[in-house]
Amino acid sequence: MKLPIDNSVLASVLEEMDILDISGATIRQSGAIARTLETRTSTEFLHLEMGIPGLPPTRVGIEAEKHALDAGVASQYPNMLGTPDLKEQASRFLKAYLDVDLAPLGCIPTVGSMQGSFSIFLLCAHLTREKDTILFIDPGFPVQRTQAHILNIRSESFDIYDYRGDRLRSKLEEHLRSGRIAAIIYSSPNNPAWFNLTEDELRTIGELATEYDTIVIEDLAYMCMDFRKPLGNPYEPPFQPTVARYTDNYIIMMSGSKMFSYAGQRIAIIAISDHLYKREYPLLKEIYKMSRLGDAYVFAVLYAVSSGASHSAQYALAEMLRAAADGELDFVTAASEYARRASLTKKMFLDNGFHIVYSMDGDEPVSDGFFYTVGYKGLSSGVLMSELMRYGICSISLELTGSRQDGVRICVSQMNRPDQFELLAERLKQFAQDHI
Repeated sequence: MKLPIDNSVLASVLEEMDILDISGATIRQSGAIARTLETRTSTEFLHLEMGIPGLPPTRVGIEAEKHALDAGVASQYPNMLGTPDLKEQASRFLKAYLDVDLAPLGCIPTVGSMQGSFSIFLLCAHLTREKDTILFIDPGFPVQRTQAHILNIRSESFDIYDYRGDRLRSKLEEHLRSGRIAAIIYSSPNNPAWFNLTEDELRTIGELATEYDTIVIEDLAYMCMDFRKPLGNPYEPPFQPTVARYTDNYIIMMSGSKMFSYAGQRIAIIAISDHLYKREYPLLKEIYKMSRLGDAYVFAVLYAVSSGASHSAQYALAEMLRAAADGELDFVTAASEYARRASLTKKMFLDNGFHIVYSMDGDEPVSDGFFYTVGYKGLSSGVLMSELMRYGICSISLELTGSRQDGVRICVSQMNRPDQFELLAERLKQFAQDHI
């Protein structure tokens, strides 16, 4: 079928899927819209909407998991705290790549970071009666906001676009002064905008978290993927920037999905600081009969929602973390393929009149990587997403991520074939010609 797809065809698909406003379509709904249009119009779509790893899974993990299965672990419930080796290797990995000292006790496996954030939100919202709110530094991963909504946990947010650098402190304090903020969550490198918080910004967040006794949940799903810096040398600077250098009130989410392309096995680590793990809260004692934060998290919250993470996948993650910490597995260089794809496709967008929405980290352009954000000549997020869909390009609206800016998120992970880059260039050129 000739592009662009007629508006009536897109409208009929949205009506069938009961989507009133495409800007609010979830990531998976966006993909479903595109797949329906593919079938209906016999047009291949470029799927730039979903962060599916586009690289092979790390082999040492596969072999370790196969060995564990052959040894019979599938018949055994996993220890809720995690296998001893995984806990040890997670602690070593954090030291090797973040230069953070964190005891193995606080390294807890979860069923992906999705379960990690869900369970941590639940815990943080019940530490004290006064603190009942999660603060999202947006833009962010849309499903985390959905998780807070499902849990009926109060949330607040702000778009960091206008509050980088020195302006961040006053904006954070505007929220923290209420005394209701139980936790602050952000990702860095950021999903969807791929900005990286600077050391000064992380220091600000850490200092205020200590001052206002608030927990920082740091989502490092894309750890060490700021490819502007040589972050792939274990135990050598530069290290992955982290708030853990500036406060003891931190919890790090570390996933195997993107670092090791091990998304299908749903395995991640929640790393709770030594200080927080041992900290006692009277309300936890009242609710869970356990006053220590770490104990309540593992033996009440996690036990109730999953009874532990996949036993065999824990062996896989342990071996991948060990190989990386020992310098045998260069996961950073492997992941830099995403930066190559981003660089190529960004130029195509820019050459055809688009602009990068979140474009700077301090005084330098954002890194190339897994995601980036584009806008086009005053088009709203929903209109731009809809128009790109008509040209066989599937994305998600920035509105979905909590951003107050107009634009869409682009993910390059599924650009796996050379002809896809040619298709994207052709379609963006046609888009620009049709929107002069």
